[in-house]
Amino acid sequence: MKNYVFWFVVGSHLLYGDECLEQVGMDAVKISEHLSSVLPYPVEFCDVMKSNSDITEIISKANRTDDCAGVITFCHTFSPSKMWINGLSMLQKPWLTFHTQFNEGIPNEAIDMDYMNLHQSAHGDREHGFIGARMRIPRKVIAGYWKNSEVTERIADWQRVAVGAAFSKSLKVMRFGDNMREVAVTEGDKIEAQIKLGWQVNTWGVGAMVEVMEKVSDAEVDAKMDEYKEKYDFSLITSEADIETVRYQAREEIAIKKLLDKEGCSAFSNTFQDLYGLKQLPGLASQNLLASGYGYAGEGDWKTSALCAIMKRMGKKVTDYSDGLSVFMEDYNYDLKNGICLGAHMLEVDPTIAADKPRVEIHPLGIGDREAPARLVFENKPGKGIVASIIDIGGRFRLIVQEIKCIKPTQTMPNLPVARVMWKPEPSLTVGAECWIIAGGAHHTVLSLDVTSEMMRDFARIMDIEFILIDGDSTPAKIEQELFVNDLVWKLKG
Repeated sequence: MKNYVFWFVVGSHLLYGDECLEQVGMDAVKISEHLSSVLPYPVEFCDVMKSNSDITEIISKANRTDDCAGVITFCHTFSPSKMWINGLSMLQKPWLTFHTQFNEGIPNEAIDMDYMNLHQSAHGDREHGFIGARMRIPRKVIAGYWKNSEVTERIADWQRVAVGAAFSKSLKVMRFGDNMREVAVTEGDKIEAQIKLGWQVNTWGVGAMVEVMEKVSDAEVDAKMDEYKEKYDFSLITSEADIETVRYQAREEIAIKKLLDKEGCSAFSNTFQDLYGLKQLPGLASQNLLASGYGYAGEGDWKTSALCAIMKRMGKKVTDYSDGLSVFMEDYNYDLKNGICLGAHMLEVDPTIAADKPRVEIHPLGIGDREAPARLVFENKPGKGIVASIIDIGGRFRLIVQEIKCIKPTQTMPNLPVARVMWKPEPSLTVGAECWIIAGGAHHTVLSLDVTSEMMRDFARIMDIEFILIDGDSTPAKIEQELFVNDLVWKLKG
């Protein structure tokens, strides 16, 4: 990840004279310095925009600057929007219109016409808003005082989304084998994904992984085992055979990571139908790679794998993705009486969502016709969150997000040998499931406890893909109507 910054571009124009423009610049510096002190990424004040040429030059420069993850605009004074047209027409970075003003209130004694001329965002930003609407440019609008913590938290979330979008544009996904045979929803148009989302998705043979595994040294495996023992509960790994099983997972993880890093890939997938040369399906290996910040999805599901990697980058711990709380998930079973969904997967649930120290266990898999693999077993942390699915609906990508509440599992399930997560979906299990199925949502998702539905809507806007939200107000009838309108709109968009 780059050391991203966000450019603060402040609008005015020459009518107000040097003294006013100088004050605008000083105020803008104070705002940007405060924002930099409380946001996850710094805000760099560029200049006061006074003309068409100023704006065109700064936008062109932003487009060429890799470390610039987005542009934040604020019209301190009135700033005629026609002079923004040329610059905004070439903007290639995410855009936030920050509707604020330097002083929080109206100073009863100090307010006069000079003050009014200086502090005009109340109509300066509305003029600016018009040109964004007129040009149909996707943008985020946040209104409120720049020192207000609720306001800056929303800006922080948008920054994380913009960084996720920048990461998406150069994301590479490594697929070991193809999709699970005959499964529809995990398929998709990889060419369109690269055009629209930036994802480069390519396949490597499982034999390539096996070749690398054979070259992994015992010393490398020893070091990985030391890492496992520090991070995870080894109380059930008691025999030499158990140790060798876990060491095989360590060897698999080292080999996968070497291949990922060699090819510059940040996400991967595999399938139990293509295990050529492997003794075990990667379980603990995949889980620990997920905890290190790589994206993953099973059964060849490259779309969910990519989304997983991106949402990890959007997490609140921007310097430590292992605490990002965005994990690969699959709906597995229902408690219809109490409205609870049980999520799990064969092996590969990310341990960053674990409530307690994950335990290493070895059990037969019952699928894939290989040796019993080691995996991490644990229960989830509670908290409000979302599940997100990206699908190729034919002609466009659709991002479906449902708001949920993760709860402490209500049953111990002693014979279930995998990690487990329980949640209550909005607006309820059955209504939410009806909405999800109507929208075409996949059985694979990314579950997150720190990325919000608003952030995912922002991501969809930046990437220009369809967005569907299932929340407490959703009904099947509303979702059907929204999908009908969306079909018309996206067909008109071509």
